[in-house]
Amino acid sequence: MSGNGLVSSIRRLISAEERLVRSTPSPFDQLRQQMNDVLGDEGILKEVVQPGEGPPVPQNASVLIHYSGFLEYSDLPFETTTHRKYPQMMKLGRDVTLAGLELGLLTMKKGEFSRFLLQPQYAYGDMGCPPLIPAAAVVLYEVQILDFLDSGQVDNFIAMSPEEQNEVPLSTLLDVVNTLRSFGNRCFNQSRYDNAKDRYKQATKLLGNRETQSGAEAEAIKTALLPLYLNLSLTELRLDSPHKALKYGNKALEIDSANTKALFRCGQAYLELHEYESAQGCLVTAQAKKPFDCDINNLLRKVAICYKDSLDKQKDLYSKMFRDLRGK
Repeated sequence: MSGNGLVSSIRRLISAEERLVRSTPSPFDQLRQQMNDVLGDEGILKEVVQPGEGPPVPQNASVLIHYSGFLEYSDLPFETTTHRKYPQMMKLGRDVTLAGLELGLLTMKKGEFSRFLLQPQYAYGDMGCPPLIPAAAVVLYEVQILDFLDSGQVDNFIAMSPEEQNEVPLSTLLDVVNTLRSFGNRCFNQSRYDNAKDRYKQATKLLGNRETQSGAEAEAIKTALLPLYLNLSLTELRLDSPHKALKYGNKALEIDSANTKALFRCGQAYLELHEYESAQGCLVTAQAKKPFDCDINNLLRKVAICYKDSLDKQKDLYSKMFRDLRGK
């Protein structure tokens, strides 16, 4: 009897423990209670941790995101971008391959941080992705939108013929150019100077192909070209191409002869080319317009020192030549 009583007690304890385990929600079940259903089928659940600002991400956009993917009961992500200083710009429909993640991104705004719980049909399917993702796995993604660009509009515009591009409103072309410049700026800030240059040049080409219909439109084209030429000049300096930097600096001066940034870029390029008098001329003109600009004044001092050193070296060289001639 005592043995049977002990077995019964053990069975009751096991049953109670099983009931307790069954009644305790899993980590993902706990998350579900505070998440919203994105599509209405509970396939994609979302929790906004930090709201963003502005409009949501548009279709076919390029997004700059940090993200981490987790399996249930795992503290370590199976994939993450948080270790990267500069995450890669990813295009929806091409670089973002999970349907649930792409649909979730389309609900987000710039600066937003959110969590998404994805059912298998919106993630890795019934097969999973061995060995990292088991079959029919529910996965959690934590996503932060750093920035996004409406690259779908750029793609559509570039796919047009030159004739079709000329027929669209100028405002559309300027939007496309601004997006390309933003792409270039992002690449530049990541020290990807060749990629930045390609974006800037693509924008200048689109503006150059435009057949202007009025003086006001021509002025708007010039206004859009000016920052592109300035960016190209600086990019060429970073690529150690002072001749090309000078070319784009002069193009900017053709649009605005009093532009201090253009004068400064030309001064930088002339300095790299050891044309100190020309560098000094550009910088003195810039200094007259901005006498208290530290960058201009510091570069002027550097030019003056380099110019003096150059003259001293020439003087020493000529003195040596004359001494050699007298010796002969």
